[in-house]
Amino acid sequence: MSKVIEVSVLSSSKDGLVYLTPNDWSLVADKAKRVSFRKGQILVHKGKKTNGVFLLLTGTARVQIPPQTRSPEIGPGEICGEMSFLEDAPASANVVAHEDVEAYHLDRPTLESLFELFPHLASRFYRSLAMNLSRRLRDLIEPNAGQ
Repeated sequence: MSKVIEVSVLSSSKDGLVYLTPNDWSLVADKAKRVSFRKGQILVHKGKKTNGVFLLLTGTARVQIPPQTRSPEIGPGEICGEMSFLEDAPASANVVAHEDVEAYHLDRPTLESLFELFPHLASRFYRSLAMNLSRRLRDLIEPNAGQ
């Protein structure tokens, strides 16, 4: 998958980092490390710091939130590890590959250096995270509200 297609996948998701511009996505894609997970592998480990975020390019993963019986699923264009990243704290849930997953990983030092160089990117990134977290919380509170 070429960087152009990967950026297209990330930027077209309505559940991803929706406020990032095409230039932002180019910067992110240039600095991100591409990682792969096989079905059943853990992307985010509950109780461990993520030291960054994962942006899914292909495949799906399930967020295992105890004591929830329903595991929310995330897919291409979506992010995980953001709560641990925001709080600089251990993850509150496991995120497990439901099928093979290709993702970008952006570690904390890389993101922080990008945000220093491009403050408007930081603003759009954090605004996108806030929207995602709000939407996900609403989905947990009232799962079928948006359908």
